[in-house]
Amino acid sequence: MILVTGGAGFIGSTFVLQWIREEKSPVINLDKLTYAGNLSNLSSLEKNSLHTFIHGDICDRQLVHTLLETYQPQMIFHCAAESHVDRSIATPENFITTNIVGTSVLLEECLLYWRKLSEPKKSAFRFLYVSTDEVYGSLEENAPPSKEDDCYAPNSPYAASKASGAHLVRAYNRTYQLPTLTTCGTNTFGPRQFPEKLIPLALFRALEEKPIPIYGNGLNIRDWIFVEEHCDALRCVLKKGISGECYNIATGFEKTNLAVVNAICDLLDTMSPRYSRRPYSELITHIKDRPGHDKRYGLDTSKIQTQLGWKSNSSFEESLKNSISWYMENGLWVENVLSGAYSDWYKKHYLDEGLC
Repeated sequence: MILVTGGAGFIGSTFVLQWIREEKSPVINLDKLTYAGNLSNLSSLEKNSLHTFIHGDICDRQLVHTLLETYQPQMIFHCAAESHVDRSIATPENFITTNIVGTSVLLEECLLYWRKLSEPKKSAFRFLYVSTDEVYGSLEENAPPSKEDDCYAPNSPYAASKASGAHLVRAYNRTYQLPTLTTCGTNTFGPRQFPEKLIPLALFRALEEKPIPIYGNGLNIRDWIFVEEHCDALRCVLKKGISGECYNIATGFEKTNLAVVNAICDLLDTMSPRYSRRPYSELITHIKDRPGHDKRYGLDTSKIQTQLGWKSNSSFEESLKNSISWYMENGLWVENVLSGAYSDWYKKHYLDEGLC
């Protein structure tokens, strides 16, 4: 049995669905259901006895204690987090509370729970912390990709909060020998992603034939991974990872934000042509750059390849096309998301740019 935090969000829900499909093992899913948590992501599990959903906050220590004692999980998959850089710039306190304090609560309760386990359960226990490439900070265009033993240099409140959580996880492993694992994942995309992130944001704006905002010159570089493949790597780390280690998860598909948005526009020109037959790319609108916008993220994945035998085998273009198809085929999901917290956030965030 595995306890998943944040299992109604984007990566979390995909992990839960994949875990039940592939591992056929029970999941206890704890999610606060903030704006990015969406129970419709898990609608296919509504009558599945392997899935138990708990509405709650990882900062609620008594709740976490009760869940551990009641369900006796063998693994903890800690994915719950505030995760959007723009929001962290506007309201950093939410990120400090969830990403740092929440992680601390989980670690402390897991330590107390783990210490009471008998062998072989104690040795088999795992706590996996899902982190981000942003903890390493910005890379120059020609610099080598970040490795797991590189110093952290976070540049946004979001990245700093995730780095803080990672340091706590490491400390609990080194100080108390709690069997922990950490992953630093690259930019993830795919079905069920909240549309504040670049790919769904650009897609939905294009389909509405509205301006597609791009920060600055759009030449900031990111590595991209499809969410199913990211979750496959996370399962690999849970099964094979060495206690106390961190593993980078990436594909090597480094692309500028502008190139990604242009790729979306090119695919839409074929998949859903505009009535005017004009290219979607003419909707791209450059706006004032984000404060502290990191130039590039890139990850060295030789460690996970060598130690665990995991390697990306996907195609960015095919994964992007599959993602667009999913959104176009799931209109009700899109309509429900666009009419809620996303709409309020977009108006607040882009009002001064005249893009509302």
